[in-house]
Amino acid sequence: MDRLERAEALDGVADRVRDTVHAIPLGGGRDVLHGRWLGHPVHPLMVQVPVGTWFSAAVLDLLPGQRRAASALIGVGLAAAAPAAAAGWVDWAELQRRQMRVGLVHAAANITGVWLYTGSLVARSRGRTTLGKALGFAGLAAVSLGGAIGGHMAYRQASGANHAEAVPELVEPGWHDLGTFSALPVGQPVRRQVDDVPVVVVRESGNRVHVLADACSHMGGPLSGGTVEDGCVRCPWHGSVFRLEDGWNVRGPATAPQPAFEARVTGDRVEARLRGPAGEEAAASRDAA
Repeated sequence: MDRLERAEALDGVADRVRDTVHAIPLGGGRDVLHGRWLGHPVHPLMVQVPVGTWFSAAVLDLLPGQRRAASALIGVGLAAAAPAAAAGWVDWAELQRRQMRVGLVHAAANITGVWLYTGSLVARSRGRTTLGKALGFAGLAAVSLGGAIGGHMAYRQASGANHAEAVPELVEPGWHDLGTFSALPVGQPVRRQVDDVPVVVVRESGNRVHVLADACSHMGGPLSGGTVEDGCVRCPWHGSVFRLEDGWNVRGPATAPQPAFEARVTGDRVEARLRGPAGEEAAASRDAA
């Protein structure tokens, strides 16, 4: 798998497929397929249906008198594979280079499995049950390999994981100094540090200041290198859009909101504290003291 991650020979194919996926006019459907409405990628959820039905069909193939039931399950799995694949390709097109290389092989294994199951269903419909079963078991082997590679992408390469999840655990409660207010340009994202955690600071007209975690929750892109428009910041890597007010992910591919900070201006100093009960309680105790 490590060698596959370094397989630069796959980059040409990856670029062409990525451009094709980006060119499909999905509109708002792209965020639906990403799973922004769910709060995490929807592809892993959708693949449970084809994998589950195909595994169940394999069990039935080992039992007598279950030919029609096994065929029905294979058909359901093939029908469910199409939307699951669509979600997978939309997510894949927004990954980093090493992840995309592995993702191509993951997709190739699953496509092989789909073709084998299609052949299995055709053979069964023509009364060639033995061939249908053989193709079905071969299809299960292919999608199992694809699932193992998908596990590598999810758990080794963190594809689809929330890359800003650790921020609340790394930032101490209370207010943190972010430097001088007068040094902040209006409407431009600026990178600062809170307890060694990078944050993006945006000054609006007047004394309003917004602070979000700098590493994009999608793939860790630097929001401080992005653009600010309509009260939101856009990630420069894959275009995820977050609301400055509270970090809400207005547009994907990010499926998780961005950790947000409260900000205040004291004299010419800017201070921020992490939003949430822990930060508020610590601040209240500090103010009372």
